Order: sequence, then structure tokens, then C-alpha cells
Amino acid sequence: MILAGEVSVYDRMCWPEAELERALALGAHRRELAAYLGGYEYTTLAALARGSQAARRRRGAARARLKVYLLPGILGSQLGRTRAHGAPPDLLWIDPSDIVSGRLTELRWPRAAAGQSRPRAARPPPPLQPMGAIVYSYLALKLRLSAAGFDVVLHDYDWRGDVLAQGRALAARLAADDAAELALVGHSMGALLARAALAHYGRSAGAERITRVIGLGAPHGGSIAAVQALRASYPIVGRLAAIDRRHDAQALTRLAFRGFLSLYQLLPAPGAALDLFDADSWPASGARPDPALLRTARGFAGQLAAADQRFVSIVGTGQRTVTGIERRGAQFRYRVSSAGDGTVASACATLAGARSYSLRCDHGELPRSEQVAAALIDLLRQGSTRRLRAGVSGRHGRSSYVTDALLSRELGRKIDWYGLSTGERRQYLNRLNDPPRCYRAILRPSRRLKNVR
Repeated sequence: MILAGEVSVYDRMCWPEAELERALALGAHRRELAAYLGGYEYTTLAALARGSQAARRRRGAARARLKVYLLPGILGSQLGRTRAHGAPPDLLWIDPSDIVSGRLTELRWPRAAAGQSRPRAARPPPPLQPMGAIVYSYLALKLRLSAAGFDVVLHDYDWRGDVLAQGRALAARLAADDAAELALVGHSMGALLARAALAHYGRSAGAERITRVIGLGAPHGGSIAAVQALRASYPIVGRLAAIDRRHDAQALTRLAFRGFLSLYQLLPAPGAALDLFDADSWPASGARPDPALLRTARGFAGQLAAADQRFVSIVGTGQRTVTGIERRGAQFRYRVSSAGDGTVASACATLAGARSYSLRCDHGELPRSEQVAAALIDLLRQGSTRRLRAGVSGRHGRSSYVTDALLSRELGRKIDWYGLSTGERRQYLNRLNDPPRCYRAILRPSRRLKNVR
């Protein structure tokens, strides 16, 4: 077991992006990288890195006309702290050894901890900072776009705080970039970040250089997954808590996730029967949201840039997804159908005024999909693609119904992380957001339950 302050293998493998790509292309550190990434992933990324380098060599000193900013979603950027004297950084998200030892509560946003007492002699730790995008999720897409001749920037950021503030920071970076043309490709919350940046930069000279804005599984209409995260019944929260030796899902939510303003900004818009920005709409028992953050997040969607001819949505479908919600006494009851990508309902991933394409794909796999990458290359070059289905199917398939209590029971079993093999650990992390088994159950439907619109 790794103790706090010790250097883990994940700390040691937190390499700068350019260094990692160079090692993959040259075959350097093969044994360490193959052990860290897994054999198949290493082979795939190494081949893509060689293709990316070859494209840069062919281009030579000439600059690509179009620069693509690839924006990860929530949880998609590594967070950690630097260590002194050239030591590897202290990577917190996502380092499973730190999760097992209970350090995930250090993710709490400073505002959430402001009212907590601290011993007079104790010093607060330095703030967490972004340390690159999650390699498993985003490096393959970057390399595929780079091999196609684009200049690609993976824009990491602190996904816990205000998306609007992060949008201002991105807008400043775009304004300082001297590329002839810019494109924004955002996965999940990254697409909302793109719209937040456009809301600021769009009023400035040079904003016309942004020629494409493409969302992958973008929760333009919100996602009920954010509700579950605040209720401690979201699969990712449950699976993180399962390997945490000190905290259960309720404690992790109370001490960390409850303070992330970004989660509140992902809540679905108020409906006729349920206004999730009203604290009284939430069950009185169990994990509850911060009323102040609910008030702050209300109206968030109205502060984002509206769609125009530059906007495209790529929507995943055919996965068991929470697509409806109702209040049932002391808990929420969720409708699960196949009209979504496992995280975002298909109806919420579209945006008025934007063209939509769809394919059968899981939310986390959208940026990893070779088919999606090929379609993105078409869209960036010519503005359209035939590699995906135009439009979005509204078919729900057979619905099932689950509650917070049912999810907590299924996901609440503790797992001995150090009893797993290296391959089992890697597979566990890669499947944090897989749909739980109870999503497949067919229960009696309720006529009162409304779809998210």
C-alpha cells in the first residue's frame, strides 16, 4: 500500500505530453509504458505516435493552417501537485493508490473546505493543478488528428470549478494564439467549455478564426448523471468508493463531489414537474446538493454561446442511459433506456441550430473511436461527413427503472484493490462508468415519469 507522500507508479508515469508521445514514437521505455498502458493500448498508441511524427516531418517547417483545440470532459484532466527538487509530481486524479488510501477527499474545492476547522499548526496543501489530459481517453484522438495534418492542442483544465471561469481562461488562450484558423472539439463538458469560451471570445476581434465547434456526447441539455453524482448513486462515485478503504460513496460525495460547481452546471434544465435547481425538489434524506451552488448554477446554460453554422453535435446512442427522473419520497427514481450514450441522453446531446450526427457508441468511447476520429477529420476539412448517420434516432427501446437505494446496494460492495492483478486493475479503471447490472432489469413502468427534454 502506498502511503501519503510516497511516489507511486502513477506519479512516475505522469510525463509531459510531448515526452510521452516521443517515447511512444521511438519505442523508448517500451517495458515501462507497456506495463503502464497495457499491451494493446501501448501498441495502438505507439503506431499512432509514429504516424503523427511522420505527418509532422512531411509538413516540415510549414504550419498547419487549422489548429484544433481538443477539450476533455469532466474528470478528463489529471490533477496533482508538483514536488520539489525535480521529483515526480504527486498525481491525485487519477492515482488508484491515493484513492485506496482515502486521499480522494483532497479533490474538494477550496470553497467547500473553507468552513472546516484546521489545527492552527497545520498548513493547507498547495492547490491542485492540471497535469495533462487522461492518456487513455484522449491521446489516441489527438494523434489521429495530428496524423491527418492538423496541429492539435490538448487543453487540460481544472474541471471541478466554474465552467464559465474556465471558459474565460480558454478564451484568453485562443486570443493569444496566432493560428490562421481554430477549431474547438469538446468531449462531454468540454463542449460546454467551448461554448463558454465563445461567449467571451466571440465578441472580440479575431473570433471569426474559429471555423468549427464540434461536441462529442455533449450535455447541452444537461445530464441526470450529475444528479446521481450529487446523490452518491452515480456508478463512477460508487466504484471509486468501492476501492477506498476509508470512505463510502456518501462520504466521498459529502467531502468532495458536492463542492464541484461544474456538477451543478451539468444539471438538466428545470422541467414541468421537477426543478433540480430548487433544493426543495431533492429528497430530504441521503446525499443532498449545496443550495448556494444550486442558486449559482441556475441560468448557466443561458450564458453559453448559441449555435450557428459552425456547430456540430456527434451523439452516442444505443447504450443503457438514465433518460428520466422523478421524485419518489426519500429518493429519486430513474428511467433507464437505450436513447443515450450511457451518460448523456440523446435528446440532451443535441443543440438547437447545430447539425447532428449519431452512431451506436458509449460516452467514454466517443473520443477513442476510430470511426468518430475519421468523421471528425471530414468535418474539420469539409464541414460534413458520410461516416456517421445524419440526425439522431429517438428510439428508447425497453425501459427499466432504478432508485438511489438500488444503485447504492449494487455499487456499495468494497473491493480489495491490491488483491487484483495488474490487468484487472487497469480494466477496473477503464470501466468506471460502465452501466450497472440493474440498468438491464425490466420493472413495471410509471406513467408519471417524464423524459428529459
